Amino acid sequence: MDKIYVLDTNVLLDDPQAIFDYKENEVIIPLAVLEELDDQKSKTSDIGYNARETSRILDKLRKKGKLNKGIKLDNGGTFKIVIDKKGLKLPPHLSATKADNRILTTAIDLQEGNSDKEVIVVSNDINLRLISNAFDINSEDYSGNGINGEELYDGFININTSSSLIDKFYNEKELSLEELDTDFDQLYSHQFIQFTSNEDSKKTALARFDGQKIVSLIFDQKTPMGIKPLNREQIFAIELLLNDDIKIVTISGKAGTGKTLLALAAGLQKVINDKAYERVLIARPVIPMGKDIGFLPGSVEEKLEPWMQPILDNLNLIIHSNKGSYLSIDQLIENNSIQIEALTYIRGRSIPNQYIIIDEAQNLSKHEVKTILTRAGKDSKIVLTGDPFQIDNPYLNKVNNGLSQVANHFYEQIIAGHIMLEKGERSEIAKIASEIL
Repeated sequence: MDKIYVLDTNVLLDDPQAIFDYKENEVIIPLAVLEELDDQKSKTSDIGYNARETSRILDKLRKKGKLNKGIKLDNGGTFKIVIDKKGLKLPPHLSATKADNRILTTAIDLQEGNSDKEVIVVSNDINLRLISNAFDINSEDYSGNGINGEELYDGFININTSSSLIDKFYNEKELSLEELDTDFDQLYSHQFIQFTSNEDSKKTALARFDGQKIVSLIFDQKTPMGIKPLNREQIFAIELLLNDDIKIVTISGKAGTGKTLLALAAGLQKVINDKAYERVLIARPVIPMGKDIGFLPGSVEEKLEPWMQPILDNLNLIIHSNKGSYLSIDQLIENNSIQIEALTYIRGRSIPNQYIIIDEAQNLSKHEVKTILTRAGKDSKIVLTGDPFQIDNPYLNKVNNGLSQVANHFYEQIIAGHIMLEKGERSEIAKIASEIL
């Protein structure tokens, strides 16, 4: 059955290219969506940019024919702008002043006029999806270029195998895929593996797929800047963070799993002890990224202090782990070993030979993350950390945020690696709070 996809405004504010994601089907934008896009276009943030970009795309499509009559897309589908019909009544109890209700009414009218097709409302607004379903209109969230809306790549797989194969791995430090004696799904570059013996569940081995073969971990005994990994996933994170061949690292996890601490410790290790990079550049969004901080009182440093305090807390923990060392936050900054900035100032720069850490990356859109990644110059490494289940940006969800988008799109790239941290290590309070609240 052919499908008709009705796009909500927030889908286009997330990704203007969403128009082209539904091959061989019909894509509809109601007039109410155009009105909402017009309201957003003057904003200086990423939202404003995407509103303007959507208008530019529609203007190009307009040259192919009348948009209210429908035009053919290069992907085999069709696109149309639907104007509210005069006299079209809203369902009972719904206000005509709300754009969401006008979008729903358009979908209902389309379904009534196309009984041979399935009409689907695509929205990142869960309430609109719920109301649509209440009126027998199917709905789904925007998954973003085919990513499953429910699944996030975790960078790790368990494989049950024989004890003899585990022994072989320990002896030879590597295995070919052909040597595995069990069925498994496809492995991805730098995906981590725990082998568990079929004969003895306590007999295990940790490994990594390097893109061609399964290899033993290189940095599993390392404690960067005195910070010791406390669980299996943290060991995997250290492996990614200290490997200079892996240029893009994403680390996700709930509060207290050690994302920022591990990234900072590894970055300082590579800069101060290994001399592999010029400095650690760490930034986090002053939410949202595009906003200026000029409205806050004080100097730039004073304005940034509340946003950067979590970074300073982690730096203090690292310093306390290096008792007797010359380290202090002031010395690190004065020696240019570390630079702390707001993401507002990243745009337009080229940043070579630096260990770049972007904290709270779940609050960035895919376009914002793309902007950041394209700033990384020659010999730089970039680490994105964040909690995809704790998002402050109202236009983002656990899938379409920049952190998840990089993790879910780069897992086949040999220069990228990802791990999701599961176990909270900050404190018993933090662990329980993350699980039950």
